Amino acid sequence: MKHFTLEPGMRSSIGGAFYPTGYSMVMFPSAEDADRIGHRLIEKGMSGDEVYLLPAETVLAEIVPTVRSADSPLPSAGTDAATVRAYAKLAKEGHTGLLVRTKDGAAAERLMELVRTVPYSIAQRYRTLVIEDL
Repeated sequence: MKHFTLEPGMRSSIGGAFYPTGYSMVMFPSAEDADRIGHRLIEKGMSGDEVYLLPAETVLAEIVPTVRSADSPLPSAGTDAATVRAYAKLAKEGHTGLLVRTKDGAAAERLMELVRTVPYSIAQRYRTLVIEDL
């Protein structure tokens, strides 16, 4: 798995909130489950460069601050800021994130087949102009 660093392309062009088009973000109550699912994805053929493990501290330090700028001077018109706030709430409770490259619906479904084997808190797929619940 790859170390997460927020890249400019992972932000919305309007407002700058976290919006990694072509990726899915899943949060888990258990860091062990998140790590295990990430490794299982790689074992099943996904590139380790397309899977990021995000401990709660990383979510709070890298992703949550993107909302502050997204809501200035007016609140975000889309759901991107609200979604980041949901991640913030979960991260404050100790949940761990897994950010996975999902180029299409089939990749997202393969991801969710593994994710559904353990408890998870939220799963979102970022597509152009749409955040899809998985």
